[in-house]
Amino acid sequence: SYIVGLGIEFASAQIKGEEVNEGYLVSGMIIPLIVPVDVPLWMLAIAVAFAVIFGKEVFGGTGMNFLNPALLCRAFLFFSYPSAMSGSEVWIARRCGADAITGATPLSYLSEGTDAMAALGGANFNFWNMFAGTIPGSVGETSVIAILLGAVILIWTGVASWKIMVSSVAGGLLIGWLGTLCGVTDIPAYYHLVMGGFAFGTVFMATDPVTSAQTETGKWIYGFLVGALCVIVRLFNPGYAEGMMLAILLGNTFAPIIDHCVVSTHISRRVSKVA
Repeated sequence: SYIVGLGIEFASAQIKGEEVNEGYLVSGMIIPLIVPVDVPLWMLAIAVAFAVIFGKEVFGGTGMNFLNPALLCRAFLFFSYPSAMSGSEVWIARRCGADAITGATPLSYLSEGTDAMAALGGANFNFWNMFAGTIPGSVGETSVIAILLGAVILIWTGVASWKIMVSSVAGGLLIGWLGTLCGVTDIPAYYHLVMGGFAFGTVFMATDPVTSAQTETGKWIYGFLVGALCVIVRLFNPGYAEGMMLAILLGNTFAPIIDHCVVSTHISRRVSKVA
């Protein structure tokens, strides 16, 4: 991730005659946390190159891109090499016997509908196991405890917006509650917060200061949109159990429109007061 991404960053800086920006140091670390541990490195190299060149440099580099480079890398892998990225079984390391086995992730049981809780219980995927992270999945998404520690640090240092985090959780809980109320699934709404990449995406991806909403009101709207869309995809698209990646990328696309509407509304109110 770093070799390919930073190589392109250095080359772009030389071509433009600019200093190398340190922005990719964050993206290059996040990418390995959100892709399967056994994804072929040549696939990863192609995806990183696509994300950095077409998702970042063509728009002017760090601070000018409107899509999260790390998520764009994962999206490229997902749609270009789906067999290496998705499925009901993933690679799980073992301490003895075989080098690895395959096993289902908690999200793979969502397609069971009203029998999903029974399937989760049978696989020993209870709330506390998913909260602690003793479950299969990508390295960065499994332990909610570690993610919450990251959230505290990001909020304490002022790097990430707590408004986006809170509103994303609110959006996910609302749609999850409606899904349970309407009989779409029997999984409690709060389970979605510890399943898959919801927590990781809410804390580290949706809060990207470049690609998220910039206005204070817009942050509430943007975060709520991301959380709600994630659970909607999970409940109503059985072919794609994880919805956080698509939800954040769609939120990135709408963030400038959200900010434009918020600013326009404020200007109209001020004009009315002056009048």
